[in-house]
Amino acid sequence: MLSEKILDFLKKKHGYVSGEELSGHFGITRQALWKHIHELKDAGYEILAVPHLGYQLVSSPDRLLPYEVASGLNTRVIGKKILYFDRVPSTMDAAMESGLKGAAEGTLVLAESQTRGRGRLGRDWVSPKYKGIYLSLILRPKILPSLNPVLTLLAAVSICEAIKIIAGLDAQIKWPNDILMHHKKLGGILTELNAEMDRTSFVVIGIGLNVNNDKKDLITGATSLKEQKKESINRIELLRDLLRQIEKNYIEFQEKGTQAILDKWRAFNITLGRRIKVVSQKMHLEGEAVSIDADGGLLVRKDSGLIEKVISGDIIHCR
Repeated sequence: MLSEKILDFLKKKHGYVSGEELSGHFGITRQALWKHIHELKDAGYEILAVPHLGYQLVSSPDRLLPYEVASGLNTRVIGKKILYFDRVPSTMDAAMESGLKGAAEGTLVLAESQTRGRGRLGRDWVSPKYKGIYLSLILRPKILPSLNPVLTLLAAVSICEAIKIIAGLDAQIKWPNDILMHHKKLGGILTELNAEMDRTSFVVIGIGLNVNNDKKDLITGATSLKEQKKESINRIELLRDLLRQIEKNYIEFQEKGTQAILDKWRAFNITLGRRIKVVSQKMHLEGEAVSIDADGGLLVRKDSGLIEKVISGDIIHCR
C-alpha cells in the first residue's frame, strides 16, 4: 500500500520531509499525498505537518498493525500474511474459517480485542483492547493428528523464549497450555485442528497473552508482563520475537522430530516431579507427574505404582 511506503520513507528520514519531495518521490499529487497522510493519522500515527517544512513522523501507535509487525520480522513463513482486526468475536473462529478456505501456512490472525475470546474447555478469555496479544496462527504440518499436541508445547516454549528475550523475565509452563509467572496465569494456548484419520489438513494455534494489563483489570489468579516488570512492554517487539521463536522451533520440529521440543519444554515446565490432580470428563486421578510422552501426553504415576497417560484435562498442582 502506498500509505505504508510513505510511512516507511518518513521513518527513514530524520527531521521534516517536504511535501514536494514526498509527492515527487512517489509520483503523486500534493492532494493525494495529504489523503495518505490523513489515513496514517487516522491509524494512530502522529505526523506533524508544518508549512514550508513539510512532514515529520513523531510517534507510532501502540497497535499491532500488519505493517508494523511485518517490518523487520524476517521470517520465511510465519506471519507472511496477516489478517488484522481492531475487534473480532474470536481469532480462532476467523483462523479456522480462513484455514477451510485454503489460507497459506503461516497465516496470522491478529486482534486488538475479542468479544468472545475462548480458551480450553470452552472457557472465556478476557481480551481488553490494546493491552494483550491475541492471535491465531495457521500451520499445515505433515504429521499424524496424534502428534498435534506437541504443537501446543512448541507454542508454550516459544512464548517463554520470547518473554525472556524482550522482557528479561522468566515465564514457566504448566502442562499442557498455561503460561505462568510466580504461580499466576500470564497466558494460555488453544490448539484446534482440521484432520482426517491419518492426515492433518491444518492446525490453528491460538495464543492469549496478558502484556500491558493493569492489575485492576486482571481477574483473580492472573498477572501481566507489565505487573511483573513494573513497566509497559512493547507489544510489537514481543509479538515479532514470538513469531520468530515459533518459526525457529517449528522448523526444528519438522527437521528433527519431537525430542528437541520436548527437551526445551522440560526446561520451562513446573509440572513434572509434582503431585497433581487431573480432572476431566473421562477421568479423575491423582499422582506424580513423572514424564512427558513423545506425543506430548503427560505420564502420571498413581499411588498404586501404575503409570497412566493423560492427554487432556485440568491439572491441579497439589504441592
